Amino acid sequence: MRLIVQPDEGLAPILEAIRKARKSIDVMIFRFDRRELEKALEDAVERRVAVRALVAHTAAAGDRALRKLETRLLEAGLTVTRTDDDLRRYHAKYLIVDRARLFVLGFNFTRLDMAKSRSFGLEIRAKALVHDVLELFEADVNRKPEPRVHRSLVISPVNARERLTAFIKGAKRELLIYDPRLSDPRMIRLIRERIGAGVAVRVIGRVARDGRGISCQRVPRLRLHVRALIRDGAAAFVGSLSLRRADLDERRELGVIVRDPSAVRRMRQTFEADWQDGSPAKGCDCDEEEEDAAEPRSVRKVAKAS
Repeated sequence: MRLIVQPDEGLAPILEAIRKARKSIDVMIFRFDRRELEKALEDAVERRVAVRALVAHTAAAGDRALRKLETRLLEAGLTVTRTDDDLRRYHAKYLIVDRARLFVLGFNFTRLDMAKSRSFGLEIRAKALVHDVLELFEADVNRKPEPRVHRSLVISPVNARERLTAFIKGAKRELLIYDPRLSDPRMIRLIRERIGAGVAVRVIGRVARDGRGISCQRVPRLRLHVRALIRDGAAAFVGSLSLRRADLDERRELGVIVRDPSAVRRMRQTFEADWQDGSPAKGCDCDEEEEDAAEPRSVRKVAKAS
């Protein structure tokens, strides 16, 4: 298992994986503006690699770009499918190479996410996890019910609330949270319960008003696009979903719970460094119903230009 830390590692890990593909590439796309990655996918088709792209049916303020991307990928010879519109949004981000390497990502395939935002991704080679995400990909491509999945996978709206509730309940000493919009009332109550039980909880990001009192900081030097939990320095969650109602119950999101010592240790070290660079809790409030596109004006302008 390998942890990818953004913006430290940028495009390189994903680009390298695509360039080394020999048989197949399956990719779920929510936002995408990296021409280098698009060219790498086109080159893979030229090498006779079977490349399939599953593209979100909608992304706030990005539908036109997605439809243009679909056209270009089809013209390059990729097999392109649009997700169903049965869920509020298909927001997962992942890549499977040669049915052997799985990348579960908290970041989009965009310059803003890879070059200017704190986020994490995981490269996983465990056969059971690769198999189950492939099964999810096939189900979403063919618009069929989600399959049964490995207990380490967190999939919205299938099991995310149940599995993240259990993960948080398992905290005994410390719970570190990266979340741009921690706002689900039940999750906030659960976190307060853990604090009451003596667990040291810190949040980098934003917490809804009913979570006031939870220790929270912002990191002014970085845009925050990471969703992660680190429990007792021994287990962690990385994925595309915040602890808010829409992400847990109404959208397709994907994450994974890991216990790899090296990955968890590096995540904790990154959190501690960001916490030291952070500013106090003033301005951490967020609204429960904020949409994924509800970025500060300056960030929206950068995203539009990317």
